[in-house]
Amino acid sequence: MSIENALKNPYTKWMEGKGPYASIVISSRVRLARNLVDYPFPHVQNRDAGKKVAFLVRDAVLDPRFRQQVGGVDFVFLNELSPLDRMVLVEKHLISPQHAAEEGPERGLALSDDEAVSIMVNEEDHLRIQVLFPALQLEEAWELASGVDDALESRLEYAFDERYGYLTCCPTNVGTGLRASVMVHLPAVAMTNQANRLFTALSKLGFVVRGLYGEGTEARGNLFQVSNQITLGPSEEEIIGNLASVCRQIIEQEEMAREKLRKDALTQLEDMVFRSYGILSNAYIISSEEAMVHLSNVRLGLDMGLLRNVNIRKLNELLVEIRPAFLQKLAGEEIDAFKRDFKRAEIIRSALA
Repeated sequence: MSIENALKNPYTKWMEGKGPYASIVISSRVRLARNLVDYPFPHVQNRDAGKKVAFLVRDAVLDPRFRQQVGGVDFVFLNELSPLDRMVLVEKHLISPQHAAEEGPERGLALSDDEAVSIMVNEEDHLRIQVLFPALQLEEAWELASGVDDALESRLEYAFDERYGYLTCCPTNVGTGLRASVMVHLPAVAMTNQANRLFTALSKLGFVVRGLYGEGTEARGNLFQVSNQITLGPSEEEIIGNLASVCRQIIEQEEMAREKLRKDALTQLEDMVFRSYGILSNAYIISSEEAMVHLSNVRLGLDMGLLRNVNIRKLNELLVEIRPAFLQKLAGEEIDAFKRDFKRAEIIRSALA
């Protein structure tokens, strides 16, 4: 599958809706920050040095031996894509908002055929290797990310210090360079006013909670990203294990909150779920914010067995399909907010029909 196909299709691997705790954990991500030795880091490099790095990475990922190890991979320089296409990649969580926003011929993206592996070139670091899997599969994502990392390191020389580990632009990434995160759906924790207490506790344990698209973004539809803060000291396996353990505790909190709602407020819960289903099934105009609220309620109703004829994978696809950039990609042109709201409602009605 080429990057062009990825831009046309809302589906990507993390949307499968299958795997451990898929009713609460939407996806698991592992990201490795790496830089090449003998080249200035991106925040101080000039265009020529950046392009040399990009070509080195492109040649490495398109090497037949790399493809044999990792699978089919496509590469593109981001300046070959329109701003709209770059935003579609952001909405699919394949690149960061920062990578999409910065202009320059040195910025690139390598993407595997199933879109599980994406490698941002010259984002904050020379390389940001990302693996994104559905449900709670942190260990599996780490195993694949480590394999991709090894395959690249056999062709590229990384900046590495025996004392400090992998050297990165931001000191908070030095060491392993590893950030692991899970995207979790926590409607019941939010409804029972436990979210602030839970997130404060996670912060004290060395984890950070962010919005749907990472740092600086808002949480919408009761979707949150939880990731490790510390990259220096613990091993990669300890970081992954600690986050997986914390994630299981978060799942337990959400499950307990859902049971409390079922026990104490079932009628109100059913009213909320079916009211949201009714709105989504019949609305002709709907904003992104309103859609996310009602989709969260419908997802909760499906997970708790109140709704049955809804496909979880389709709900996950809607997380991308109803976003502004993807709506415009589908339309084949720039469309204003009113037309996007109309098109969004049409897509949701079709998905729930």
